Amino acid sequence: MDLVTACRVLVQVAEQGSVTRGASVLGIPQSVASRRLAALERTLGADLLDRRARRARLTPTALDLLPLARRLVRAADELAVAAERAGARPRSLLVGVGPLVTPRALADVVAAGRDAGLRLEVDAQGAGARRAAVDERVADAAVVPVPPDRATWRVPLGVAEDAVGPGARVHLAALRVVRGAERVRRVLLLPEDDVPHVRDPLLRLRDALGLRPGQVVVAPSDASATAAVLAGDLVVCSAAEATALDLRWRPLGELGDGTWARGHALVAVDRGEQATLVAALAAPLRRMLGVPA
Repeated sequence: MDLVTACRVLVQVAEQGSVTRGASVLGIPQSVASRRLAALERTLGADLLDRRARRARLTPTALDLLPLARRLVRAADELAVAAERAGARPRSLLVGVGPLVTPRALADVVAAGRDAGLRLEVDAQGAGARRAAVDERVADAAVVPVPPDRATWRVPLGVAEDAVGPGARVHLAALRVVRGAERVRRVLLLPEDDVPHVRDPLLRLRDALGLRPGQVVVAPSDASATAAVLAGDLVVCSAAEATALDLRWRPLGELGDGTWARGHALVAVDRGEQATLVAALAAPLRRMLGVPA
């Protein structure tokens, strides 16, 4: 027996004062309404309708249960409305901040979702904020940094400088400060790369080569990192990002074996939805992340 449906009949019979009128309000035949009331009586083990009277009259037991029946029906209606709203609500997806995360790139992700029957709202936030938003269920899904061996998408890293034309590998050892140098060149990490699997190998290399602590640092923003490159420094980035910024990209000699890379994965509150999002959004996310073809 459908308890909510049966309680709905009981409530309408009480409000209309008649099984016939109650059934009419619900849009069901009187015989169906009577069967549902009878099923509810069997379930509860009590008579709800005084059938000896000429008009429908609720028994004292039915009158005692009526407030609970009304609450149950109201709660079921509220649940149905909430479920409908949840189904219609756009899914929120958070992606990283970077040179390739343009309005067009975000629009491509939304369009790919639409083609797959998904309504998406896409926004760019920092790495820590993205992970926290999913953990706290503020966002439905996010693209987050992970070690390359656990990644869905992997992006090799190098460094870029303000120069033109092809360039050979750049070696961090060449940045050692020599006496009389007019300028100390630095390598800057973008805020998105302030994660152990990207940052720590570079810091260990800095220390092993005897560079100054301030020669490998995390920039406060993408804009400040790019400005520093225009002044002669280097920035850690992907080849696609260097192209977008009109910079020359070069592999880093000491870490140029292909293992130094960003890793990205999509995480979602709903694990079942996670696979759907990855399948639907793979192409635009690969472009946005700078994954090589």
